[in-house]
Amino acid sequence: MHCLALGVTVLDRSLEAVVELAKSGLHVRLVVVFAPHKLDTVSHLARYADMFQMVFVYQDESCGPGLDGAIRSALPMTRGPVALVLPDIVVSGADAQGMLLDALRQVEVAGWSVVAAAERDHDTLRQMGALAVAEAGGVLTVGAATDKPADPSGFNAFWGMVAVTESEAHRLPDVVGTGTASPLAGAVALMVEGIVNYNTPAA
Repeated sequence: MHCLALGVTVLDRSLEAVVELAKSGLHVRLVVVFAPHKLDTVSHLARYADMFQMVFVYQDESCGPGLDGAIRSALPMTRGPVALVLPDIVVSGADAQGMLLDALRQVEVAGWSVVAAAERDHDTLRQMGALAVAEAGGVLTVGAATDKPADPSGFNAFWGMVAVTESEAHRLPDVVGTGTASPLAGAVALMVEGIVNYNTPAA
């Protein structure tokens, strides 16, 4: 809810790509996972009520804590291709707003896709969903992926949004989980100029 400009919060900026999906004519259901102390977020999201359907879900403790538990809480409410959009992550660049739509189109072929930014700084990669991205046949794909790696030396990018087919969506918690192989290996990578994590302490 941090204010970036008059009437514009980090949450609003993170939802710009979702707004673009709705403007493209797609039927969008936004599943919002929240805790009881986040009711101000629910009130703030009322401004989007005429743009897309919203479903609010309390994070179910039986699904586990953390982001992977939040994803598990949301999955029963999803239908069709699923996009993971985090409220503290903002993508930037000339084509950033349309990238989520592009990512959803890519899952029809590849199953998984990510909106990502190039990054070589090891400290940044240790705090993010790190990717090893390489070009093959004119397409950028993810060779390896892990969340917050202890050794980031083999990674050159990180993701800001993830898209996946309905049939593979049950594996979405593994993208941010520990001790499991990331399903992002083989995903198509769509690169943007920058990604800012507003929940990461400044150095």
